Amino acid sequence: MDNEIAVQEKAHELVKEGVFSSIQNFKEIYDIGKMFASSTLVPQAYQGKPMDCTIAVDMANRMGVSPMMVMQNLYVVKGKPSWSGQACMSLINGSGKFNHIHHVYTGERNTDTRGCYVEAVRIEDGETVRGVEVTMEMAKAEGWTSNKKWQSMPELMLAYRASAYFARVHIPNALMGVSVEGEAEDITKSDRIETTDPFAQQPVINEETLKEAEEIFE
Repeated sequence: MDNEIAVQEKAHELVKEGVFSSIQNFKEIYDIGKMFASSTLVPQAYQGKPMDCTIAVDMANRMGVSPMMVMQNLYVVKGKPSWSGQACMSLINGSGKFNHIHHVYTGERNTDTRGCYVEAVRIEDGETVRGVEVTMEMAKAEGWTSNKKWQSMPELMLAYRASAYFARVHIPNALMGVSVEGEAEDITKSDRIETTDPFAQQPVINEETLKEAEEIFE
């Protein structure tokens, strides 16, 4: 536990200094990525992929969240990283910009009028902020219901999508430019496509790579 805390503190220190400000900083955070990649506790998509873990650690520290939270909720679909829908509520809560964040359901259950939106109180000025309302009528019009989860658990999917829209509009910086699940197309976890890790067969940065990096920094 003490070792894990020390690693986290070191990662925070590197982020403050600038992970890519020197080759030494990059090597050190890459070593942290290798540690996560060697663990069986991280999601399978990250196991044995030190560079993916390194990027996840960097993102986590910039966002002020746990690397495990990033790894469990960030995945790659058709070459593009995406946040899972359920991660958005955590990002909204973690942004520190809102209080009393909650989902509000509208319309009647099991009908196209059923909808959901996120409502919260902005801390800065005390104003109540209401996100985009997502309805089953909208879901059908956009073709989202081709995903069977919209048929088996519509209430949950409405909440996820409402959270995603609220996050995109009100805390875009927290998403770090990464899209949210379903923005481009509705998907399920089984559709996730894993990326090929260029370092998978070469877990240690070789001298040639280090030399090229040093030349860039110079």
